[in-house]
Amino acid sequence: MAKQRKAPAIVAELGRPETPQETATRKARDSRLYRERKTVNNLVFSLLVSLGLVLVIFLMVPRGTGGFAEHEVNVASLAADAAPSAGRELAAPEVPDAWKAKQAELRGGDGVTAWQINYTTVDEATGVEAYAAVAQAFTPDGAAVDDVWISQQLEQQAPTGSETLGGLDWIAYDHSDRDPDSTNVLFALQAQHGDDTILVYGTDSPATLRMLATEVAESLSEPKGTA
Repeated sequence: MAKQRKAPAIVAELGRPETPQETATRKARDSRLYRERKTVNNLVFSLLVSLGLVLVIFLMVPRGTGGFAEHEVNVASLAADAAPSAGRELAAPEVPDAWKAKQAELRGGDGVTAWQINYTTVDEATGVEAYAAVAQAFTPDGAAVDDVWISQQLEQQAPTGSETLGGLDWIAYDHSDRDPDSTNVLFALQAQHGDDTILVYGTDSPATLRMLATEVAESLSEPKGTA
């Protein structure tokens, strides 16, 4: 007895069996929709994983109660530690207690080594913060520091005068009319101490930077071991 062929299923939306073409079209559509849902699900999963990794990294990074505003280094101690490598005494000026030394380190480049000190200064009268820096630059063979290097540190500003502070003769760069928000050099001083070129510059007042230059000169002229 021959096996009875099963009648095609009636599709509710059509009210009749599907044609072979309609069946193929439906299966293709279902396959496409499945792939699209899978792609979206994979994207969401990847995003969640990425966010989870970011959170883990964030939680792993150590954070203190302070920040850059509270960060401060001991210039005198770092100068003493770096002096043997530099082969000379390094400036360690006395500055007001309200100032914070943010960096004090030896830097090298373009054949010049420089002892760089960066300060956040505070005007005692107004409480306004500004910036001041000291650079004690020298070369390995004792040759003069290149004028191009000096010009780069002082943002290509032209000298405007000269003066004597702390026993050193300084070239002054007074450009106080510049925008303090777009420069680190409103006023600067340049002097020679032996083979070293000394730069003092910043956005604080000329009077404050002159005081810093005087302290720098005096710190370099003190006999070794002087308290």
